[in-house]
Amino acid sequence: MTTFSALLQRELHGNPGRPLVTFYDVATGERTELSVTTYANWVAKTASLLVEEHDLERGDTLVVDLPTHWLAPVVLGAAWTVGLRVVLAGGLGAGPLGAAADEADAVVCGAPTLEEWAPRAGDVPVLASALLPLGVRFREPVPADVVDLGVAVWSQPDAFAPYDPPTGEDEAVLDPAGGPAPTQSQVLGAAAAGSLLPDGGRLLAELSPASPAGLGSFVEPLARSGSLVLVAGADAERLAALAGDERVDAWHPASGAGRG
Repeated sequence: MTTFSALLQRELHGNPGRPLVTFYDVATGERTELSVTTYANWVAKTASLLVEEHDLERGDTLVVDLPTHWLAPVVLGAAWTVGLRVVLAGGLGAGPLGAAADEADAVVCGAPTLEEWAPRAGDVPVLASALLPLGVRFREPVPADVVDLGVAVWSQPDAFAPYDPPTGEDEAVLDPAGGPAPTQSQVLGAAAAGSLLPDGGRLLAELSPASPAGLGSFVEPLARSGSLVLVAGADAERLAALAGDERVDAWHPASGAGRG
């Protein structure tokens, strides 16, 4: 497994109809499930939006500032399909990122941190999601120059092929502190050798996959032909009930380890 695109193609040729990401938002009652095929379509649409509409290129830097939500693994996949280097903000906003925020070539954020990123929209593309069910648009107009992801993404095609495809040696994740940047091959290799769940298993997680601590909750299930049950806003009792309902095989270490 050298690139994200190669890994996703492997899964599409294996069992494309199986669930890949199942998302629960306890506060809103949302349950969204993405099969491998549906996930790949969302990745293609988002990658096309980044490249064709906003001129991002292989090697550019994308800040992904999304909380626990099914869109987080979609944007990560789109970024790596293009060959972008990702800064994992995980719903923290621009403040904690320091120089990484200043040097970003584009930003994808959610409603909770939109006000922090909106002033950057005149300099770089800022794409914002309302994080509503089905990925729909904001109910109110977004700030000037901000792109409403829920409007822009739907017109993009369900297939995408980069003009300059990344290799396994392309940097995948940047450290805001300036540490070494793992490549796509390294990120996926570590995921394939991980120990969070068995091959083909289902993993329950609460942390955003767009955060350093939560990244493995998505890439390991993908690399091991498994699936992710991603939950936002649940207490211990509700988590345990969802774990039973969804027949999860393992819990992410930060998601109530020992209760499953």
